Amino acid sequence: MKFGLQLPNLGPFSDIHYLMQLAQEAESAGWDGFFLWDHVAIPQRMVDSMTTLTAIAAVTNRMKLGPMVTSPSRRRPWKLARELTALDHLSKGRVILGVGLGASDHDFEHCGEVTSARIRAQRVDEALTIMNGLWQGESFSYQGDHFQLSDLQFHPTPLQKPRIPIWVAGWWDNKAPMRRAARWDGVFPLSKSGPLRPEDWQNIIAYIQSQRSSTTPLTCVHSGITANDSQTASDQVKPFAEVGVDWWLEDISLVRVGHKLGEDWVEPWDIEAIVERIQYGPPQTTT
Repeated sequence: MKFGLQLPNLGPFSDIHYLMQLAQEAESAGWDGFFLWDHVAIPQRMVDSMTTLTAIAAVTNRMKLGPMVTSPSRRRPWKLARELTALDHLSKGRVILGVGLGASDHDFEHCGEVTSARIRAQRVDEALTIMNGLWQGESFSYQGDHFQLSDLQFHPTPLQKPRIPIWVAGWWDNKAPMRRAARWDGVFPLSKSGPLRPEDWQNIIAYIQSQRSSTTPLTCVHSGITANDSQTASDQVKPFAEVGVDWWLEDISLVRVGHKLGEDWVEPWDIEAIVERIQYGPPQTTT
């Protein structure tokens, strides 16, 4: 099992220099990944996630990194494909793309974007098809309901082959995002009723595998919170590793202090506790 961090791109984490420092500390502490939220319009101080990830790539050497998650439904897929290709080259092949429909209406209705979940889902599927096509380096055309392009060829292509890995986020037990994940490289499920349990993961993996045609491994990504104690943390993650979870993303966010996405997050946050968890390092397990 690998261990990463997921941080908001807002509030105290809206300082790009501070995030660069935290990323370096995280890499020194042994974390395998460093991922940022990608919001643009929540009413809070905020930093652009892609620009910040580029800066982080320049000051780290080993950790995977990327947006976790972004919604391609509010992006131009060809622009997002270019941005991620540049980031993949800068990081020497460490980028992972986390995608979803988008969890905050602020990023859609306040910006004049389509709010319908059905339309957003269609746009995400079209965008992923386009990005994958452009990343192959051949002339590519696409005529969809929401995006169109003609005879477009991108060079350079990403360092990673056959493409930058795509992890699909979605609410379990909604089946549509799980079917979407089955078409790509990884799944990052969340639950509105509380943290997912190992038995939930057994059901998730069984369902996705029943929908999957690819023979390549599917990366299973869990979000949770572990203790600042090696043995306790190891005991917490072991049942998830045993059922097939590949990555544990430590939820270093306002979830630790009882807030939910979209609320008026009043500062100061408990930054000391968050930084302490980062510096302590990931759980140690041989499972």
